[in-house]
Amino acid sequence: MKTMTRLLFLAALLTLGGLAARAQTGPFSPEDWPTTRDSTKKVHFVVTDEGLAPPSDNWTPDLTILSGGDQLTQDFTIGGHAAKKVTGNYLNVADTAFTEWADNEFIDILVQVYGDAALFNAQGQPRNFNFLTGVLPELAFPNGGQVAVEARNQKWNWILFRIPNGVRPSDGTRFVGSIPANAQGATAAGGVNGGTIRFEGVPNFTVRVVAFGEEGAFGEPEAINLFFPADVCDPEPNTNLAGIDFHTNTANHAQIINNGDQQVTFEEQVGPAGDRRNAVRPTGQFLNFGITENYLGKPCNDPRTVKVCVDFYDDPNFQDLGVTFGPEAFATDALTGVGMVTADKRHALTGSGQWVRRSWTVPAVNLRGVNAAPLTAGPRFISENGAVAVSRFEITVFRVGDHPLAGQDPLAACFEDPNICTDAYGSFAELDLKNGVKNGLDLGSSGGDQNMIVAEAGPENDKRMAVRAAFDDGAPGFTHQYLNFAIINQALGPTSQPNARLAICATYFDDPELAGRSFRPEVYRSDRNGTTTFAFTPGNIAVVLEGSGQWRETYWELPDVKFEGVNQGPQAAARFTSSGKIFVSRLRYAVIRPCGPNAGKNALEDCKPVISPPLTVSRTPDGKIRLSWPANAAGFALDGTGDVVTPNWQPVNATPVTEGDTTSVTLDVGVTTYYRLMKP
Repeated sequence: MKTMTRLLFLAALLTLGGLAARAQTGPFSPEDWPTTRDSTKKVHFVVTDEGLAPPSDNWTPDLTILSGGDQLTQDFTIGGHAAKKVTGNYLNVADTAFTEWADNEFIDILVQVYGDAALFNAQGQPRNFNFLTGVLPELAFPNGGQVAVEARNQKWNWILFRIPNGVRPSDGTRFVGSIPANAQGATAAGGVNGGTIRFEGVPNFTVRVVAFGEEGAFGEPEAINLFFPADVCDPEPNTNLAGIDFHTNTANHAQIINNGDQQVTFEEQVGPAGDRRNAVRPTGQFLNFGITENYLGKPCNDPRTVKVCVDFYDDPNFQDLGVTFGPEAFATDALTGVGMVTADKRHALTGSGQWVRRSWTVPAVNLRGVNAAPLTAGPRFISENGAVAVSRFEITVFRVGDHPLAGQDPLAACFEDPNICTDAYGSFAELDLKNGVKNGLDLGSSGGDQNMIVAEAGPENDKRMAVRAAFDDGAPGFTHQYLNFAIINQALGPTSQPNARLAICATYFDDPELAGRSFRPEVYRSDRNGTTTFAFTPGNIAVVLEGSGQWRETYWELPDVKFEGVNQGPQAAARFTSSGKIFVSRLRYAVIRPCGPNAGKNALEDCKPVISPPLTVSRTPDGKIRLSWPANAAGFALDGTGDVVTPNWQPVNATPVTEGDTTSVTLDVGVTTYYRLMKP
């Protein structure tokens, strides 16, 4: 009896101990799963460095972090662990056993992430973490909540998101766990683009662990989402630019590092006749530039995007030697983490015999540097197959949030590709289906939500071949569909060039049956602080059909386009969204270059809309209305319509009167009328 009592007592202690463990709260060590876990519940996980063992057979390594396209990741070492950094815009995770979630109303998503600026918005404040579940055409975007600013601690953090696993309207199945009969795209893992659950909009997000679990498998979010404090550090200084010019023998808080495998020699009279300079050349492969006096910040400050600008000599002796030059390695944290700049980012020297001035932008750089102590530093440079001479080096740190220098780029005139300032690249492309013209531009791939149909359209007296979104003619289930166009033969230059200012002119049929429907370039790829991500245009740039029954032209300018394309390419520019079967017969692109002989030139100037002068309305003493506009607005006429939803604009039957600097008409008050000034 006494033995039985002892056993019951021990069992009670064990039970209480288990409850106590599960009642704990974070922060939890990154070296083990949170102690709030429930090993009896179902969990699927991936650990990038395989450093965590599953606590039970119910926890299985079924997840894979995908990479490619717009969900690109790269290997990254930081905080003592090998991880994955999102270098695209999405983190897409595939679950080989995704059908096990078919009956779960909620799914818990546990991640171990590095605590840096990628967790927050551009101002450094909490933002929503949204996820994508389901397959085309039925998708859900559940909100997993926000992360407290305390997580920006430059340490590994456990974070728990809980998302609903909603029900599809079409068949009553859940978004995660099944594939419906109308599924489109790469749905093998039950989600989009080959995955199961996708993290939306997480560029530079660095993750070591991702785990999907039953509700409560890891504990509760409020118990886990607590964080170790950041180490004490001085705030970032009110500076953002350092550099050294060997030719003029001047320095702005920078110096060359000359030790170990990064030794250098100093030379005079380097370069072509008429442009001889003093320069520094590596004796081996590496060039490293140190920042003195912690001028741009300390290693304990948050990693930031940096831009480096270098003047280097393309020696004629380099011809056919395969010499390359550019950033190679950089510190990722204040400890030992090192990140690498991929070799394709380096400059290939051709032996032109000219000085080259160009820039590189590298995200998430810690100022500890690589082999830079006791100085701080940005990226270290490598010179392969030849020793490249450098006459000037500059580095800027992109400040963010409420920093007084936030958003500034003092090296804005130093371009990543100097060829954009020459005639090396084309600046015009055209697709004209009416006349069979494919000058650097063609229809993109058709399918899914960008299923396209080419057919004849237009009024009886002006029929043309044109393209439209298919909608119910081949891709049911979408309220909006897309048009996509391929840039062919690199007509506007290589994909590697920096963001381009792109003018777009589209000729479309203003179909009377589609009045009120609209289309616009909606999404494109753009380089934002060294990371290529998605950029979206505002809805108010859309052209809205008026139903005139005529072919019309419309014009847009996109300020920062990378020609990587969205669901098309490379190469492509923006993907167009359409709310109806709007036909486009002709599309033209023009790049407006920022420098060189073509600076500011726009081949589509003729398509730009004429900006109407201001139109003001007032009452006359006898109760009439007076419409007036500047007298110098030559060629404009006054139109009126009774309806702006399906307008029928007609010239106003009144004679304008010019007095001084104002032209006006006076009208009797009648039915409701809308007015505009237009140049015929």
